[in-house]
Amino acid sequence: MSLLGLVIVVAVVIFFMGIRIVRPTHRGLIERLGKYNRFASMGFNWIIPVIEVIYQVNVTEQMVDAEPQEIITNDNLNAKVDAQVYFKVKADESDVKNCQYSVNNYQWQIVNLARTTLRNIIGTLTLKSANSERGKINAELHKTLCEETASWGLEIVRTELKEIDPPKDVQETMNKVVKAENEKIAAIDFATATETVADGQKRAEIKKAEGIKQARILEAEGEAAAIKLVNEAAEKYFTGNAQVLRKLEAVEKSLANNAKIVVPANTELVNVIGEMAGFLPIKNKEDKI
Repeated sequence: MSLLGLVIVVAVVIFFMGIRIVRPTHRGLIERLGKYNRFASMGFNWIIPVIEVIYQVNVTEQMVDAEPQEIITNDNLNAKVDAQVYFKVKADESDVKNCQYSVNNYQWQIVNLARTTLRNIIGTLTLKSANSERGKINAELHKTLCEETASWGLEIVRTELKEIDPPKDVQETMNKVVKAENEKIAAIDFATATETVADGQKRAEIKKAEGIKQARILEAEGEAAAIKLVNEAAEKYFTGNAQVLRKLEAVEKSLANNAKIVVPANTELVNVIGEMAGFLPIKNKEDKI
């Protein structure tokens, strides 16, 4: 084999040995003899074998667990606390460089920073407030991590508390307290509902009584008006005949059931009957003279 052919073979081997493919999820830092040389974007990249080395960095969102730890709350209770931190390395060259050259093992650093921050935050809270203010704890943890990792080329996406668990005996006591409070609320609600029903029934009875009262008043007023109209009609159309009508009613009652009554011939009752029948009263002989 000629020297030229050997050179070509060696060149081809070196070329293929230096090929590096960077995936879209990564970015690369190329160092030459231990010193940063250039940035490797996604796709095809070539390095000088042996002399240059490429370090690929994942720029997708990642999650690290802060691992459970015992934290003493402000009311001197031990709480088992665990959290998760979601972050990603920014994709531009300066940030990728910072995550490699400004901090040693940024994932491990984030875990320890999160654990320390949680101890500082929860140590100022009671166990009850820590459980009820998870959103506030997450916000403070996220803010602190963003500030502390600003020079690491990272973006803290979000933080989440997985658990804040008290000791078993404390948990049992808290459960009993919660149960008692729920039963108390249920009893108050039942009493309120019963009172409301009673008030409704009372108002219904009052309305019913008012309706009956109004109906009786209207009925009495109607009867009074009818009596008034009868009296007015009697005074207008039956003046002078009212007494005769009354006498006739007395006679009608007296003659009921074929009763026989002896009435003197010249009495006023006979005259009344005669007048109603269309006859003139019978006069005495003394009246004829």
